[in-house]
Amino acid sequence: MKRLTIFILALAGLLMLTTAPALAKKPVIVGISKIVAHPALDALEKGVMDGITEDYPRAIFDLQNANGEISTAASIAQKFKAEKVDISVGIATPTAQALVNTIKNRPVIYCAVTDPVDAGLIGSFDRGEKNIAGVSDMTPVKEQIKFLASVKNIKSLGHIYSSSEANAVRLAELAEEACRELGIAFVPATVSNSAEVKQAIQTIIRRVDGIYISNDNTVVSALSAITDVAAKHNKPVMSADPSSAETIPVLAAWGFDYYKMGRRTGRLVADILSGTKPETVPTIFMTDPSDIDLLLNLDVAESLGLSFPEEAVKNAATLVKNGKIIKQ
Repeated sequence: MKRLTIFILALAGLLMLTTAPALAKKPVIVGISKIVAHPALDALEKGVMDGITEDYPRAIFDLQNANGEISTAASIAQKFKAEKVDISVGIATPTAQALVNTIKNRPVIYCAVTDPVDAGLIGSFDRGEKNIAGVSDMTPVKEQIKFLASVKNIKSLGHIYSSSEANAVRLAELAEEACRELGIAFVPATVSNSAEVKQAIQTIIRRVDGIYISNDNTVVSALSAITDVAAKHNKPVMSADPSSAETIPVLAAWGFDYYKMGRRTGRLVADILSGTKPETVPTIFMTDPSDIDLLLNLDVAESLGLSFPEEAVKNAATLVKNGKIIKQ
């Protein structure tokens, strides 16, 4: 009987040892807040979840959409704080700012924030802050505008941006600086929400030779309104968001693969859940050539009487021709 008791106790101890790691890796709760729904941010959200579940397959996700409203982003941040989610992800600058301003004792990861220093999230690109780290989507503004100017002679460039998004304001500053260096007149128009985008484009379309749209979430969510007006006036549109341009007739779109950016953010979240200190992580920039996509719409080019350099067509990740999307 004594031997049987010892055997049972030993077996119980063995079971405790073998199940301890599983118990330690209890389901984590991840709050994800995005400023608005559109293809690029939806791809980011999916990538974040896929990146996390590689290490945390039982992770529970609380997905929230602020619908372009700063007040809603603040309410979502309060929700995550009250429910004590293990880690929060802010997709785009306004939602990241809301989370950082509200949640102080748990990690907050920013994703697709153009300039996290200018946005007040961190003090330096070289390191994070306590409980704050993330991934930037700083885009090559000058190169994008130069590409448009290589396809069509651009003497004046229109740019619509959201005055309420810090990232959009920063990108507008970079676009104006690029135009000044390239000898192009810069014609801006600001909006406070996506409903104002169509009116904004109508106010400047006759004064410009083309339109440049940055990765401004408010404006990109109304991209079709811009292309509708531009088409009526035979003006090309250059976008920094290929994810949103496959079914919207921009002339060209040059920017990030946002799903890959989301996965990279998800891997960072997993690292921090596993013990990495956010303050030791510098801002992550997507600099690998495989992270960049170029989309060229040959149908739009033909309708405008324009053509792309052969090298650009050869290297483009996506072509739109005869109404079909072609992946190269």
